[in-house]
Amino acid sequence: MRNVADTYRGVLIGLGRSAPHQALERAKTVLSGDGFRFEARRQTASDRLQAIEIPFIAHQPIDWLAATKRLRAFQAEYGVDLVVQPDAPTRREKRLLMIDMDSTLVQTEGIDELAKEAGVGEAVSKITRRAMNGELDFAVALRERVGLLQGLSATALDRVAERTRLSQGAETLIQVLRANGCAVAVVSGGFDYFTVRLQAQLPLDYAFANRLEIRDGHLTGQLVGEIVDGKRKAELLGEVALKEGASLDRVLAIGDGANDLLMLGRAGLGVAYNAKPSVREAAPATLSVPDLVGILFLLGYTESELTVQTGGH
Repeated sequence: MRNVADTYRGVLIGLGRSAPHQALERAKTVLSGDGFRFEARRQTASDRLQAIEIPFIAHQPIDWLAATKRLRAFQAEYGVDLVVQPDAPTRREKRLLMIDMDSTLVQTEGIDELAKEAGVGEAVSKITRRAMNGELDFAVALRERVGLLQGLSATALDRVAERTRLSQGAETLIQVLRANGCAVAVVSGGFDYFTVRLQAQLPLDYAFANRLEIRDGHLTGQLVGEIVDGKRKAELLGEVALKEGASLDRVLAIGDGANDLLMLGRAGLGVAYNAKPSVREAAPATLSVPDLVGILFLLGYTESELTVQTGGH
């Protein structure tokens, strides 16, 4: 992610379930000390979410990431998200979305759901929480959890897939981005059995995930092929961006775990979605409400535009 822009025009965004006015005023006080001159605010959403953005002009190059992170204390205090971004076409005109699957694009963790089927739900979910919080090496933790699934009937995959639900706002997010020329890729530390189904359902342009080994109708407790960990996610972002002809500042990345941080940091806008505190603190930007439509307001879309582009849904 490029932290210092070539332009000195920016925008401060406040987003939450409740109106972010107080948080924005505190943020303006902090940033005014850096020479930011704020213009008139505009409310971009007021229905399911409250979103306000305030354009500004600065007299020196802006470190967007540092400016956003200076406001993190206000996010916790007021229960809203605050993001500082360049006020430029690259903010809105994204050409690639790289989105994590488990607990991001969908509401659940696939491996935890499989573990419930195998009767080892509590043991696996504990490892998952620690891995997503960055306390464990992702690949090691994944192999350990998959090992606990040894002997599980492959029919359990169907049962988990049937009860998997998209996160709120997922379809709208993808529909709007695709309609505006953005390719969409799901990149998951979970399993391709589920990403393949999502690819057909949404649809998606790309899907990357880990593969479970299945023999004689049962999981062996092993994986097949290269593991999609945090490093691989960041590599895939670069590879797909190159294929799509998208510069990194036109890439949007969304994830919730520590294994997403490298990917988030490489994108023009990287958003930690409903993430653990340690991940929120390290991420370039955050969305703390469980509604992916909020991502569109960070990009500069308005509620009225979404109504038009999604046919009123």
